[in-house]
Amino acid sequence: MTDDSLKLTRTIQKLVKGTNINEDTLLATDYLNHFNEVIMLLELVPDMPECLDDVKEWQPKTYAEHFADSTFSDKKLAVLAYENAPSECREPFDQTTLEINEKVKQGIVEIETVQQGGIDEQIRDTVTSVTRSIQLLMDRSSAIINGDFGKMEEEVGITLDQGDIDALFD
Repeated sequence: MTDDSLKLTRTIQKLVKGTNINEDTLLATDYLNHFNEVIMLLELVPDMPECLDDVKEWQPKTYAEHFADSTFSDKKLAVLAYENAPSECREPFDQTTLEINEKVKQGIVEIETVQQGGIDEQIRDTVTSVTRSIQLLMDRSSAIINGDFGKMEEEVGITLDQGDIDALFD
């Protein structure tokens, strides 16, 4: 990291103090609301099968797109912070976001396939399985956002060595 980028990161860390943006990771949990929306829609499918059409209309959004469309009070700062987040945080966060988007896409296909069979209990089980998988990935994202590396290691199997952790706080 260059001196200038280090200074910028430290400046942004000061700017985010007192906001809902994590001072160390420079990421905000508000982004996860985008995925909470699709989980809520999916959970309605067993009782209201037509909700699958609403799920199919849901589209992934980048971090910047989410905040551009949100009412989050510090949305411009959130995007600036994200753009300057430490790579040790941003890279696994971005990878997890891709995994969530893919799981939603795969989940829709799984649910549609089971829905064609018309067995209510099977539909409910499939929806539960899909939403749990998405939620586990969201838990990983949340742990990354909050800098809770112990949780990532224990609950979702992400391991960072001490050098990675030290680099976050340098």
